[in-house]
Amino acid sequence: MDQLELTTKETKSPWGAPVLAPAPCSLADVMSEQLARQLHEEGNTFPETPDTNLDLTCNPEAETSSDLILAQMLQMEFDREFDTQLRREERKFNGDSKVSISFENYRMVHPYEDSDSSEDEVDWQDTPHDPYRPDKPTTTPKKGFVGKGKNITTKHDEEVCGRKNTARMDNFAPEVQVGDGIGMDLKLSNRVYNALKHHCHTEQRRSARLHEKKEHSTAEQAVDPRTRLLMYKMVNAGILENINGCISTGKESVVFHANGGNRFEEKIVPEECVLKVFKTTLNEFKNRDKYIKDDYRFKDRFSKLNPRKIIRLWAEKEMHNLARIKKAGIPCPEVVILKKHILVMSFIGKDHVPAPKLKDAILSSDDMKKAYYQVLNMMQRLYQDCKLVHADLSEYNMLWHDGQVWFIDVSQSIEPTHPHGLEFLFRDCRNVATFFQKAGVTEALNVFELFNTVSGLQITSDNEADFLAQIEALEKRNEDHVQKPSKKIFMDTSEDSPPQLNTDDD
Repeated sequence: MDQLELTTKETKSPWGAPVLAPAPCSLADVMSEQLARQLHEEGNTFPETPDTNLDLTCNPEAETSSDLILAQMLQMEFDREFDTQLRREERKFNGDSKVSISFENYRMVHPYEDSDSSEDEVDWQDTPHDPYRPDKPTTTPKKGFVGKGKNITTKHDEEVCGRKNTARMDNFAPEVQVGDGIGMDLKLSNRVYNALKHHCHTEQRRSARLHEKKEHSTAEQAVDPRTRLLMYKMVNAGILENINGCISTGKESVVFHANGGNRFEEKIVPEECVLKVFKTTLNEFKNRDKYIKDDYRFKDRFSKLNPRKIIRLWAEKEMHNLARIKKAGIPCPEVVILKKHILVMSFIGKDHVPAPKLKDAILSSDDMKKAYYQVLNMMQRLYQDCKLVHADLSEYNMLWHDGQVWFIDVSQSIEPTHPHGLEFLFRDCRNVATFFQKAGVTEALNVFELFNTVSGLQITSDNEADFLAQIEALEKRNEDHVQKPSKKIFMDTSEDSPPQLNTDDD
């Protein structure tokens, strides 16, 4: 009895009700007229088409007997898995980039069809199917007009052009805030639109120039990334302990105060140092080449094609000049290290307070007189012992510290054999003579006497034009500046007293 119940009971199939095989029949039944009529009626009737608009969502408890609906459900599930994988690939491909690539066109189920995709909400404003996007003004056809008769409207119509210009504002750069002009039915004239377009292009070019300038050059108290990296390397190497801040700016460099570190290559680093960072832009000091191209020490290495290399050469030139001046015993900063266009020197001052310039120093009449004789002696030793001309000597490039005058900024200093060496020396003498005469030093020599005293030449003229003419003629006649030392030479005496003239004949 139990076996009979098992055979009669129908087994449930996930594919719907099973299709039973037809029962065999005899030949007589096949040939019977009644069976033929029945077969004819069944052949003329068509099965009903399954409803394709049914809900195709996958429900584990749902059952169906239609192969078409089942295939569509499986295809929908496959499409959703494909879209999920595509989203993962899109996020992995874009990463944290500001500009992202969308795989939207490769999706099988689009956002407005996939109602259950709550994993990634779609921003309609980033898709071409934005339902809230304002309609852009319709453009005129190729023939250039619409309508007929009195209602004709050409492409030059004021309202049509105004709306088109408003729509074109969407093509401006992203940083230009154009607002919602289309939604307000704003009409811009051609004149206003062209002015806005020109202004946007101008601002873009200016912004690009400023960004490039800040990234690739030192300006004012800022340094570019390359210079900053060099400064960090000095701190990491132990040459410097820390860098405190800017203490001075000039047309050629920016000066920072720093605390010295350990020894560097068996050389003691001072407790207080300065970093002289030469500016990598030539905007403020464009005539550097005339100081260096005719200097035989750097003549073969000079090139105007690469400004950054010129700056490194300029820093190297100051290092060599300072070393020569220090060797002669003239007070000046001591070089610690040179790294490309950064020169580390000893600090002239105390407790983070730099020594004042001679122009800003408050000196008594005796101290001013003492400073004058020191400068006079230092200029003579610089010219005769160091074989150098400062070429930019003034009260701005001399410091007053511990009752002593110090020379700084000697990167432009040249040798007397330079084609314009004597002209630069005359300019230095004029600056020094003018300053001390205005300061009330009665013993100060005039510019002509000071020039002859420092150089040892015997140029006689009280007119500046004639004096300069004789200097230029002397430079042309003595191209290599090979001259006998004159009899009028100062003896080495105390720096605080007037130098003594040696008038003895050879």
